[in-house]
Amino acid sequence: MNEIRVLILGDVVGQPGCRALFFSLDRLKKEYRPDHVIVNGENAADGFGILPEQVDQFFSRGIDIISSGNHIWQKREILPYLDSQDRLLRPVNYPSETPGHGWCLAGEGDKRIAMVNIQGRTRMGSSLDSPFKVMKKILPAIKKDTNRIIVDFHAEDPAEKEALAAYLDGEVSAVVGTHTHVQTADERIWEKGTGYITDIGYIGVKNSVIGTDPDLSVRRAQTQMPLKSEIIEGDTVLHGVLLVLDGESGRTTGIERIRI
Repeated sequence: MNEIRVLILGDVVGQPGCRALFFSLDRLKKEYRPDHVIVNGENAADGFGILPEQVDQFFSRGIDIISSGNHIWQKREILPYLDSQDRLLRPVNYPSETPGHGWCLAGEGDKRIAMVNIQGRTRMGSSLDSPFKVMKKILPAIKKDTNRIIVDFHAEDPAEKEALAAYLDGEVSAVVGTHTHVQTADERIWEKGTGYITDIGYIGVKNSVIGTDPDLSVRRAQTQMPLKSEIIEGDTVLHGVLLVLDGESGRTTGIERIRI
């Protein structure tokens, strides 16, 4: 059986997250032997956005695809890169006039996969096209190239994430959630073979509030003032998942949570 192993890591939060990712990457590759490495990098630049030089660094270190979400727009310098870098993704359900690509292909032959980045709408503060309608629209074109399709669903609401996975069961290889930075313990394979986890977690400072200064988070919660989150230094944690796909059917045969 042609087996495809896909390592998905994130969300990377600030410089501590980048350092933890690069420090751990060789070890992870040796241990899990992935054919592809995917990272959600939308918070790599001080917790908000990603810079072109970071994209170059990620790719030079062996990252195959960088997905993102609602914070991808925070650094203006990245906008030209969104058009020029096919494997740097922004959510596909933004308007067609928006810079960038919402899905891409990676690998060759029997190791080729497709990656789709899409954003939720519940409590996300933006009026985007329905992820359900958009996925239904784009899947036929993607399946002309491969039936091994992984979806990064960048969303806030667990019910919306589970609903999309149920809707896509048997149509895609896996739906992995990002955005909340809290790794969930609900990894599973749906009835028709679609792997799923509500959120893969984050890479950043361990004793923090989703990777940022806990003191600021406490003050914001107590005062309701719009205090901007800030990255802190400290011991780090890395989260992600390993997907094992059947190369013929595209179905997930294994999903394993990773926490270092």
